[in-house]
Amino acid sequence: MSDTDPFDDIIDAETDRDPDLAVIEAGSRTLRTAGGAAPASAEVPTRPQDPEVDRALRAVEADLATRWGETKLEPSVSRIAALMDVLGEPQRAYPSIHITGTNGKTSTARMIETLLGAFDLRTGRYTSPHVQSITERITLDGAPISAERFVETYDDIKAYVEMVDAQQEFRLSFFEVLTGMAYAAFADAPVDVAVVEVGMGGSWDATNVIDADVAVVTPIDLDHTDRLGGTTGEIAVEKGGIIKQDATVILAQQPVDAAQVLLKKAVEVDATVAREGLEFGVVSRQVAVGGQMVTLRGLGGEYEEIFLPLHGGYQAHNAAVALAAVEAFFGIGTQRPEPLDIDTVRKAFAAVTSPGRLEVVRRSPTVVLDAAHNPAGARATAEAVGEAFDFSRLIGLVGASADKNVRGVLEAFEPVFAEVVITQNSSHRAMDADELAAIAVEVFGDDRVQVEPRLDDALEAAITLAEEDGEFSGGGVLVTGSVITVGEARLLLGRG
Repeated sequence: MSDTDPFDDIIDAETDRDPDLAVIEAGSRTLRTAGGAAPASAEVPTRPQDPEVDRALRAVEADLATRWGETKLEPSVSRIAALMDVLGEPQRAYPSIHITGTNGKTSTARMIETLLGAFDLRTGRYTSPHVQSITERITLDGAPISAERFVETYDDIKAYVEMVDAQQEFRLSFFEVLTGMAYAAFADAPVDVAVVEVGMGGSWDATNVIDADVAVVTPIDLDHTDRLGGTTGEIAVEKGGIIKQDATVILAQQPVDAAQVLLKKAVEVDATVAREGLEFGVVSRQVAVGGQMVTLRGLGGEYEEIFLPLHGGYQAHNAAVALAAVEAFFGIGTQRPEPLDIDTVRKAFAAVTSPGRLEVVRRSPTVVLDAAHNPAGARATAEAVGEAFDFSRLIGLVGASADKNVRGVLEAFEPVFAEVVITQNSSHRAMDADELAAIAVEVFGDDRVQVEPRLDDALEAAITLAEEDGEFSGGGVLVTGSVITVGEARLLLGRG
């Protein structure tokens, strides 16, 4: 920050943000009994204890697995629109806040959800992908729906799904069916407001059958370039598809070409725009025990002394975006001049969690999980880990998907990793460990790279490397590179 008005400096701030990630929460245990357990976070659904319910859930999962996966797309909303039609347009039964962008969507969605809940609104949240349980994708009042309710929702819409399948050139995809389930579950609850994260892009994403009152665009960067475009401006064209007539658009800081595209789209549909760095933003922030203290400027004024129990400057920016989105939802800055109640805002932000973002799951040595999977997210994580932790020696454990810019991710982490252990997760999308290791050797050098194809072996190897200088050496392990790698590491570490 400069000595001038700190708010003016927002315009020049970094635009790197955290990546998309699933809802990743858990209980607590350790990989080896010698290690101290990290504090438990909020509970995440595990397999149902009731054998009948578990069998029913597995049957639904098996049915869904016969459909196109989330990496196979036919860019159209015709099928999901047909499903909404036969279901009676459940997505129009409640107002929505729709979130797109490259980085920060899920963290921002969770913050929005928590703020709305603090103001006594019943919320539904739809995010993707899931890590440990498919039920994580659909939440009511901040908690994943039960396995029983998930199965009931699927059974309720199954006949309609099959009806649409018979009428379309292609069957509804896995993601389209889940989106239909979410919208139906929200209408059935019923919710006061839905917080919906796009799966990919915006214009032709299955979620884009809602006409959201508030559209949020988190920072855009290069990801899914084979499907969305090779520049941030081209990607912004797709993501701008969620901006609807007369909506309010909350824009995080964007690359210039992306900002131009989004502002042009807002003008075309007569949308009201609020821009980070101009109408709202981060005034100040200070590192604090367990997170940071921030002052945010919202659409209704300043909100001082807000404790955010998350690490990294990007999370402060996510908080500013979330606050502005909730203010816009309540009409602050347009229909109402006064700000939100500061005590309620403070209480809400203090309760926010963002699992899988610099999440400590083990002590002695410290093991941190972070689902960074693109270069922008990795750069943000590399910066934040230095700010939040005082590691004397940090070991990276990386398992990535083959369709990602893995070289860019590794290059972002190279300055902060003393050594890196390369592995692979169980997903069919996982990059082969040897292939990933060959790239890692080019980035780190042969003497700093170890290969352990099995994730359990890789965890043991990374922990051993972190302990090399003794129990009190200050070594740590950062597990990263993929949401799936993070989720599977959590299970191995006994969380969830």
